[in-house]
Amino acid sequence: GYARELTPEEKAQEKEMVAKAVAEADVIVTTAAIPGRKAPVLVTREMVERMRPGAVLVDLAAESGGNCELTRPGETVSVHGVTLVGPLNLPSQLPYHASQMFAKNLQAFLTLLITKEGTLVTDFSDEILAQSLLVSGGEVRHAPTQKLLEGGA
Repeated sequence: GYARELTPEEKAQEKEMVAKAVAEADVIVTTAAIPGRKAPVLVTREMVERMRPGAVLVDLAAESGGNCELTRPGETVSVHGVTLVGPLNLPSQLPYHASQMFAKNLQAFLTLLITKEGTLVTDFSDEILAQSLLVSGGEVRHAPTQKLLEGGA
């Protein structure tokens, strides 16, 4: 590969550049992780101390030790007015949020489809409802479905 170990001079230059960017940031999200190894520390205690109060650092590498020296895996802490978030097992959080989003979208759709009195809306002038209806009264109303039924691609 193209990756190589940095020289001591390059490491010092990199650290200086990162420190400047960290000090000016309001929000930082770190993601550097190496499978099976401890995450590299990219943000030091000194860098966090130079950040403005109210800044937030989300360390997505917290599970493998964290990219910030002060990250506490599984915790949200405040250090010198900077909020450090160290979430764990992020993949397990995705299904929950996907389910929430699906439920909200389904609720919005059903609000279009059913009146407050609980009756089905049969006025299909609404484009969303019209495109959602496949068959009504024995008639195929959805053009792409009709085309497939007629043997078209």
